[in-house]
Amino acid sequence: MSEHKAKITLRAATRSDVPLIRRFIEALAEYEKLSHECVATDARLERTLFGDQPEAEVVLAFVDDEPAGLALFFRSYSTFLARSGIYLEDLFVEPHLRGQGVGRALLAHLANLAVQSGGQRLEWSVLNWNTDAIRFYESLGAQGRSEWTVYRLSGDDLESLAREHAVHP
Repeated sequence: MSEHKAKITLRAATRSDVPLIRRFIEALAEYEKLSHECVATDARLERTLFGDQPEAEVVLAFVDDEPAGLALFFRSYSTFLARSGIYLEDLFVEPHLRGQGVGRALLAHLANLAVQSGGQRLEWSVLNWNTDAIRFYESLGAQGRSEWTVYRLSGDDLESLAREHAVHP
């Protein structure tokens, strides 16, 4: 009896993949215990990912033709390096397909995109409690940046600050 090695394939997502992308995003939100914050819709994803000015890109992964996961990312820029990079917003692999190299293949693909475009960075955030992900990222050579703290302005606070500009343009 021969052992079957899974065939991993990657491809850029297309407009017709929006329902699959949303399904992966919802599964990630559930895994991260953030389903209550997930309000993505097919229409909004179609507009922001495949509209006139796409705001992010998606690479889909398949294992033996089964949808396995995604990497959703956008281009970033380092003023200190005066070079571009890639910011990975979301990486998701179906739980039953983890450990088969899917996440590594997606990250290697993004690393290649960054390097080929002259970029110097591939960055992302990880929840502090997600020790499995942290171990995986560190196994690739990624290093946490403990000297940096992520800040977020959202909701009413974001709108309040925005109103200041509307009053004093």
